[in-house]
Amino acid sequence: MVDSARLRLGVNIDHVATVRNARGSQWPDPLRAALLAEAAGADGITAHLREDRRHIRDADIDALMAGLTIPLNFECAATAEMQAIALRIRPHAVCLVPEKREERTTEGGLDVAGDEARLAEYVAPLVAAGIRVSMFIGHQPDQIKASARIGAAVVELHTGHYSELHAEGKLVEAAAELVALRAGATLAHGLGLEVHAGHGLTYENVGPIAALPQVRELNIGHFLIGEALYMGLGPAIEEMRVRMDAARL
Repeated sequence: MVDSARLRLGVNIDHVATVRNARGSQWPDPLRAALLAEAAGADGITAHLREDRRHIRDADIDALMAGLTIPLNFECAATAEMQAIALRIRPHAVCLVPEKREERTTEGGLDVAGDEARLAEYVAPLVAAGIRVSMFIGHQPDQIKASARIGAAVVELHTGHYSELHAEGKLVEAAAELVALRAGATLAHGLGLEVHAGHGLTYENVGPIAALPQVRELNIGHFLIGEALYMGLGPAIEEMRVRMDAARL
């Protein structure tokens, strides 16, 4: 049976830090943005600590852990450095993502099936520490099955390709990608994994993803930070919340 609980919204605040770092000052403050998101109805905060610290920094993660009352989803690559940080701070969740220095943003899902033995060893101490582990993956069945085998509690399905097709007006192709995402969500749910989704979601394309009954959480960042320039962060989040809820009716 699919859980009928309210769809959660995680707000990614990475690009508040991107703006701050562009000027090399203390402003805008990612923690302040996270607290505004919390007040606007966000169910959690996502922050990606990259190896090169291009946006979120270690001090930001410490401030978020100290200042938030909603869960922190700590995104990171599966490196020894990031595992040590996660075990020190003990966030609510760790979402493992692929990471390349030259990319502007995460370009695809993690290859869990191709790195299963190492990732199983990597995940085990996090699970033992009581941290929920999520794998940021594509909708391919082998990646979903491998995520279940290594002990992850959650898979976050990468919606970037769907979002790009939608933005380009390729609606037939976007519909086909949605079918594949739906099949992936169904498989993951059947294997006992909690299903999340995210990447590239906007007001215009979020509805069909939010309507997938197996999906329990959406993680959205860049679009909301952009909309905040026009309408403020709180109202931008509230509007996304309205559209997510409408898709579940």
